Amino acid sequence: MIFVTGGSGLIGSYLIPALLERGLAVRALYREKIPAYVPGADRVTWLEGDVRDSGLLREALAGVTHVFHCAGVVSYAPQDRELLKQVNIEGTAAVVDACLNQPGVRLCHVSSVAALGGLPENATSSVLDESAKWDLNAEHSAYATSKYLGELEVWRGISEGLNAVIVNPSVVLGATDWTRSSTRLFRYAHQEHAFYTPGSVNFVDVRDVVSMMLHLTLDSQASGERYVLSADSLPLRDFFAQAAACFGKKPPTVGVPDWAAEIIWRVEHLRGMLTGSRPLITKDTARASRRPVEYRAAKVQAATGLQFRPVAETIRWCCAGLAAAPNSVAPGAVVVS
Repeated sequence: MIFVTGGSGLIGSYLIPALLERGLAVRALYREKIPAYVPGADRVTWLEGDVRDSGLLREALAGVTHVFHCAGVVSYAPQDRELLKQVNIEGTAAVVDACLNQPGVRLCHVSSVAALGGLPENATSSVLDESAKWDLNAEHSAYATSKYLGELEVWRGISEGLNAVIVNPSVVLGATDWTRSSTRLFRYAHQEHAFYTPGSVNFVDVRDVVSMMLHLTLDSQASGERYVLSADSLPLRDFFAQAAACFGKKPPTVGVPDWAAEIIWRVEHLRGMLTGSRPLITKDTARASRRPVEYRAAKVQAATGLQFRPVAETIRWCCAGLAAAPNSVAPGAVVVS
């Protein structure tokens, strides 16, 4: 039996069908609603609840051999600071404790390249890999800090005898709900916005993330290792241009200079404080491209023998899936929950 947290998220929704294809029994955690859009969802034993619920996790891990901890919050909005702490740190701590109480369980924890900490001030290279060290004196986003502290919980578990591996993906691309996760980048391109922020972003195909997680967790005995999962970096302007071309839309053509971005995030922060809405751009996202980073993923390729799909191929696949998927939310539609 395999247990998956975050079964309704981007990675979880692709991981579960891959596990089922291997003939494995799957138990998965969800919040609010069972995700019917996950292929094979009717063959999964679904448990509703909070990832911090230790009693629920003990029940969920009964008879389980492997755990894929995919649950996590990705947000740079100030309103989500407490949620980031609850899910990414406290939730991971609860999963680690539950695994330690179930002898023989093997854990795959989905972290993020954000947990690597970024480039040091005196860096002579723009490349980071698994050996990167977190700088306690540097300024980090609340999201990056939550992923770093969550990862520390896994390292604590490993020091107490937990059999575990950690994966650190960059921005994961897949065809899911238009309003969620990185898929909002495709929505932005589809809606023909005029503006883009300069700089590059590191991307990885969700199918490659799943394949490598399966190999590292089910087909390998490595433990106490972390693996960067990233295919390549791409200027954000090029990403939007390729996505817009796939949709037959006009790409954004106006780059937002740094001084304008500084004004916009302050205005958005004030708007969020007054209205309670989430800002379109935050201080962290406005400044993210100022020190471009490339993530080297040679370690996972050597460990698995697998290669990453080109980002251009992934963009075309995502656009085709988003345009054709009957269960995805249409761009610009009002979502009622």
